[in-house]
Amino acid sequence: MNGRAQYDLVTEWVLTAPVECIFEALEAPDTWPLWWPYVASVVRVARGDAQGIGAVWRYTWSGRLPYRLTFDMTTTAARRPELLEGCASGDLCGIGRWRLARERDASRVRYEWRVGTGKRWRSIVAPLFAPVFEWNHDQVMAAGGKGLARHLGVTLRAYNRLSRHEDRRCTTC
Repeated sequence: MNGRAQYDLVTEWVLTAPVECIFEALEAPDTWPLWWPYVASVVRVARGDAQGIGAVWRYTWSGRLPYRLTFDMTTTAARRPELLEGCASGDLCGIGRWRLARERDASRVRYEWRVGTGKRWRSIVAPLFAPVFEWNHDQVMAAGGKGLARHLGVTLRAYNRLSRHEDRRCTTC
């Protein structure tokens, strides 16, 4: 990613909700600020096709650290109710992918976030502060899982930060 610091982060939530309900919440990012504490704003920049492919959303995120990140996310894949994928550009550049699967009486939601820093200062300090940046990401994702559970009126059974995942390729970006 052009000499930028790179992060390969994988998070899983287990929620007692049908995947279809979770997918509906995730495919409407303009509602995320209502239930995800660290989402400062989401603005639609461009509409996509009937499946949402090509839609561009501008996200501004906060976190536990004293800075904000703003990036555009272009939807590159959507398979209801199991997959949403997009390419980020801006303060972060890379790929985000939501995978949803039903498991017995719950649903597993996996978010794969493979991004590089879009700002030079973040790349310079990354070797020293990468663990802190990753901790901040974990805090944001934990709050998202709890917020989504509250929003849907269900239980967040588990939140896990996983090690690097096996599928690092994105054929759509």
